Amino acid sequence: MSRGVSELVRRLAREAEAVCRYYLSNGKRAGRYWVVGDVHNTPGRSLFVRLHASPKGRAGKWTDAATGEHGDLLDIIRESLGLRDFREVAEEARRFLKLPRPEPELVIKPTHPAATVGSQEAARRLFAISGPIEGTVVETCLQRRGINHVHHGGSLRFHPRCYYRPDDHSPTEAWPAMIACVTDLDGRITGVLRTWLDPDGFDRVRLGKAPIDTPRRAMGDLLGNAVRFGAADDLLVAGEGIETMLSLRCVLPTLPMAAALSANHLSAMLLSSYLRRLYIARDADAAGEAVQAILLRRAEAAGIEVIPLSPRLGDFNEDLRFFGLDALRAALRLQLVPEDVDRFLRSSTVTAE
Repeated sequence: MSRGVSELVRRLAREAEAVCRYYLSNGKRAGRYWVVGDVHNTPGRSLFVRLHASPKGRAGKWTDAATGEHGDLLDIIRESLGLRDFREVAEEARRFLKLPRPEPELVIKPTHPAATVGSQEAARRLFAISGPIEGTVVETCLQRRGINHVHHGGSLRFHPRCYYRPDDHSPTEAWPAMIACVTDLDGRITGVLRTWLDPDGFDRVRLGKAPIDTPRRAMGDLLGNAVRFGAADDLLVAGEGIETMLSLRCVLPTLPMAAALSANHLSAMLLSSYLRRLYIARDADAAGEAVQAILLRRAEAAGIEVIPLSPRLGDFNEDLRFFGLDALRAALRLQLVPEDVDRFLRSSTVTAE
């Protein structure tokens, strides 16, 4: 840490409570700590900021009990305001402390080295600084698509100001976004899918996505990996889209599922050596048919039983929206192996009722 950054951190720590009252205004003091939901100033009690130095740590240090994240007050300023450039963070800190601007030759560097754009590390950092989807536009959009009970198992998060740049020559924009983590077979995060959302409401044409050219973009390594809902052991349902798999999870909330995010990635998805039965939730189009054939050959070569699940319309989210939950449950009852109906479908029916 450079001398300039250290000085800013030290001065902010001396004013820790004032910093918290200003940038984390939705929180409150609790003894020697400031308590709030997260670094984005969400109401709650997950994040603790130490207001005074003690044998346990320095003033200004914070920890989020829900995510395990930790940092200092410069991080609080950056995340609460959605700043990207560290120079902006330092300038804001100096403005708050009423300090003069640094001399031009003084270069303040970030406390952590920047992750390469689009890398696995950048994906992990984005997922780490994002928050729960409950009560956000993510939950609202999914509910508008018929997914009233979002059984995502922690794979989805919300970022209120996720950066979006149309191209290399355009200015950066910020939109609320659903952040879905992509993991390998060992559960390591290898990437994320960002789905930018429209904060002004749900449009039936865009289905809640932001009015931008490419409302979905991935970063990190997707090939062979997937967004996973539940820990797979001997059974797995694999499909393309997140909404497709979450629709099936409305009926089968305890059956592990994986969204590969595209037809090509679904055909190349790595299969666990423990897997004995694979359900393929194919989309009803030519690409879905081709994927089913490829994945069937790969799975059968590995000794895995393959069973296709076919929607009545384009995909299972369309089925859920147009025919309803009971109709989707009845259709799946006819397609699942009887022992899986007993193991997963009946128990979920009881839970839903």
